Amino acid sequence: MRPAPWHRAAILAALMLAAFTFNTAENLPVGLLELIADGLHVSVSAIGLLVTGYGVTVAVASVPLAHVVRAVPRRHVLTGVLAALVVSSLVAASATSYGPLLGARLATALAQALFWAVMAPVAVGLFAAEVRGRVLGALSVAGSLALALGVPAGTWLGRHSGWQVPVAVPAGPGLACLVTIAVLLPTSRPEEERAAYGSAPDARRFAIVLAAGTLSAGGAFAGFTYIVKFLGDVGGFAPSTVGVLLVVFGVACLVGVGVTGTLLDRFPYAALAAAVGTQAVGLLGLYAFGAHPVAAVVFLVLMGGALGPVFMAAQNAMLLCAPGRTDIALAANSGAYNAGIAAGAALGGLILPFAGARGTFLAGGLVTVGACAVLGGGSVWRGRSARTLV
Repeated sequence: MRPAPWHRAAILAALMLAAFTFNTAENLPVGLLELIADGLHVSVSAIGLLVTGYGVTVAVASVPLAHVVRAVPRRHVLTGVLAALVVSSLVAASATSYGPLLGARLATALAQALFWAVMAPVAVGLFAAEVRGRVLGALSVAGSLALALGVPAGTWLGRHSGWQVPVAVPAGPGLACLVTIAVLLPTSRPEEERAAYGSAPDARRFAIVLAAGTLSAGGAFAGFTYIVKFLGDVGGFAPSTVGVLLVVFGVACLVGVGVTGTLLDRFPYAALAAAVGTQAVGLLGLYAFGAHPVAAVVFLVLMGGALGPVFMAAQNAMLLCAPGRTDIALAANSGAYNAGIAAGAALGGLILPFAGARGTFLAGGLVTVGACAVLGGGSVWRGRSARTLV
C-alpha cells in the first residue's frame, strides 16, 4: 500500500534534501581546494584526489553494494546510508591530517553509492508512472542546488571560518532526512516496489546510455574540478568574483535541470542528447574563449546548464531500459558516472602541470565530443520516436 499523500510529499522532500546534501558533500573540495591544501600542508593536486578517490569508490562499490542489499527493505538501506553520511561528515571535519580526511570521504562515497541506487526507484514508486520524469526532475533540482547553493555557500563559509565547518555541516540535514525516512517510509520488499523493473527493457540501449554518461562525466570533471583555478588564471577574475561565478554556474545547472525535467516524460532520449551536446559546446567554448570575461561567463552558463541534466536524463533512461532490476541498473549508472568523474578529475590533474587549467577544458571538451559520438553512432534515436524504445 502506498503511503498517504502527505507522507509521500514528506518522503520526497526528505529524499530531495538528501540528494542536495550528498551532492554538496561530494563537491565541497572543488571550492575548498586551496584552503584544505594549506590547512593540511599538502598539494592542491592531492586535494583534487579527494574528488578522484570519491568517484573511484562510488564507481567500484555501486553495483556490488546494490547486489548485497537487493533484498533489504529500502527504509533500512536509506536510514543506514544517511547515518553513514552524518558520521563521516563529522569525522572528516575533525581530521587533522590527509589520511583521516581521505578515509572519511571514502566512507561518504560508499554511502552515496547505495543512496543513488535505491533513491530513484523509491521516489518514483510513490507516484503514478506518467509523472516519473517530473519526480526525477524534482530530485535532480535538489541535487543541482548543491552546485547553485551548497558549494558556493560552503566555499564562502570555509573562507570565513575554516574548511572544517562546511565539511561538518552535511551532518545536520543528513540527520533530519534519516529521521523522516525512518518514521514515514513503509518497510516493504524491494521487488514489490512499483518501479522495481524497467518499463521497456533493452540491454543494447542500456549499454549505450551507460557509455555516453561515463564519457560525459569524465569530460565535465576534467575541467570542473579545476574551475576555480581556471576562472582565476585564465579568465582573470578576482577571488570574490569567482565565488559569484560559482553561484551563476550552479543556477544555470538548476535551470537546466528544471527545464529538462519537464521534457523527460515526453522526450527521454532527446533530452540526454541535447544535454551532452550543450556540455561539449560549453567546455570547448571555455577553452577557446575563456580569456574573454563575457564569453567565459556565457560558456560557463552553457556548461552549468548541461551538467545536471546529463545525469538526470541518464537516470531516467535507466528506469525505462533497465534489462533487469532498476536498482542494479541505477547502481551501474551511478558507478559508471562516478568512474567518469574520477577519470576526468585524474585526467585534469595530469594535464594541469603541463597545459594549465585551460588545457583541462580542452581535454574535457574532446571527451564529451566522444560521448556525443557514442549517442549518435548508437542510433538510439535514429528513425525512432523520441517516446519509444523500439
